Amino acid sequence: MTQKKFSFDIHARDGAARRGTLSTAHGDIRTPAFMPVGTVATVKGMTPEAVRETGADILLGNTYHLMLRPGSERVKKLGGLQKFMNWDRPILTDSGGFQVMSLNELRKLDENGVTFKSHIDGKRFELTPERSMEIQNDLNATITMAFDECTPFPADHKVAAESMRRSMRWAKRSREAFENRPGYGLFGIVQGSVYEDLRHESIEALTDIGFEGYAVGGLAVGEGQEAMFSTLEFTTPNMPQDKPRYLMGVGKPDDLVGGVMRGIDMFDCVLPTRSGRNAQAFTRFGTVNMRNARHQEDPRPLDEMCGCPACRNYSRAYLHHLFKAKEILGSVLLTWHNLHYYQDIMEEMRIAIEAGELASYALTFHAMQEQGDVEPV
Repeated sequence: MTQKKFSFDIHARDGAARRGTLSTAHGDIRTPAFMPVGTVATVKGMTPEAVRETGADILLGNTYHLMLRPGSERVKKLGGLQKFMNWDRPILTDSGGFQVMSLNELRKLDENGVTFKSHIDGKRFELTPERSMEIQNDLNATITMAFDECTPFPADHKVAAESMRRSMRWAKRSREAFENRPGYGLFGIVQGSVYEDLRHESIEALTDIGFEGYAVGGLAVGEGQEAMFSTLEFTTPNMPQDKPRYLMGVGKPDDLVGGVMRGIDMFDCVLPTRSGRNAQAFTRFGTVNMRNARHQEDPRPLDEMCGCPACRNYSRAYLHHLFKAKEILGSVLLTWHNLHYYQDIMEEMRIAIEAGELASYALTFHAMQEQGDVEPV
C-alpha cells in the first residue's frame, strides 16, 4: 500500500484568498479550514462523531496539557491520539510554548528552552524544542508545530526582536529534531509582534530552514482586530505561496472572513466551544445570549438557516430553559451549534472562492451580522 505524502494543492484563488486541499497521512483537509480545539484529547461537550458531523476535517490538541496528563508516553503506548480519542482523521498539536507562557508564572526561560512547574501538581518540567518534537511524535500528531516563544503584547521593538530571533533558533532545532514520516508535516511559526521588518525577517529565517507549512503566531493576544488585519496584510504576501498558512488562536466569525481574505488557510480557536458552554451562540445574525429572558417563550429555532441538531430540533425557549436550569444539555447543544456554524462559514467561503465571489460573500456576511438578532413577531 502506497503511503500518502504531505502535500498542499491550491485549486482556486480569489484576491489573496485560496481554496485548497492539504493531503496528509490521516486524510485530506479542505481549506480554508477551521480546527475545533480538543486541548486535552477531547472537544469539550462533543463526541468525535458529532465533531465530524459538523464538517470538521481536523482537530487541534495541545502538547503542554497532554504532557502533564495523561503523559505523551501513555498516549503513545495506547496507539497515539487518533486511537486514544477515537478520531481517525488529522490532528495538529500546538507545541506548548503559548501555554507555558500564559498559564505558568513560575517559569524560567533561557536559550535551551523553558522550565516550569505544572499547574496541576507543582511538578517541575523542562520543555525544549527537542522535547516538544518528541512529545508531539509520541502523540502521533499529523501536523507538529515548531516550539516557539509567543511574544507578549504590547512589546517594544527590541523585546519583540529578541523574542522572535530566539524562536527562529528554536525553529531550526525543531526542524532538526522532527522525525520525518510520509504524510506528516512540521509547521514553522512567524513571529515579530506588529512590526513589519521583524515579520519579514522571521519569514526569511523560516523559509531558509524549510517547513511543510507556516503559521502566523503572536496575534490575537490583545492587539485588536485592526492591528491583526494590518499585520496580516504585510505578512502573508511574503510567506511561501505554495504552502498552507495557519493563523493561530483566531477567532470570531468576522475574524475568519477577514483572515481568509488576507490569505490565511487554517484557523483554530476555543471561542465557539467556550462560548457554547456559557450560553453564547454565534449566528448569521450576530451573537445571541440564551440566558436572556426574551427567549423564554420564543418558539423559533436559534438560527433558521442552520442545520445543526440544536436548530433543527429545539426552540429558543427550550435552550433558554436548559441554561436557566443549569442542565448540561444546553452547553452540548450550543457548542454543537457554534461548531456547525463555524464549519458552515468555511464551506461558504470555499464555495465563494471557487466562484470568484468572496468579496460579495463578505459584504453579505457583514450586512447580516450588522442586522442583528431580531425580536420574535
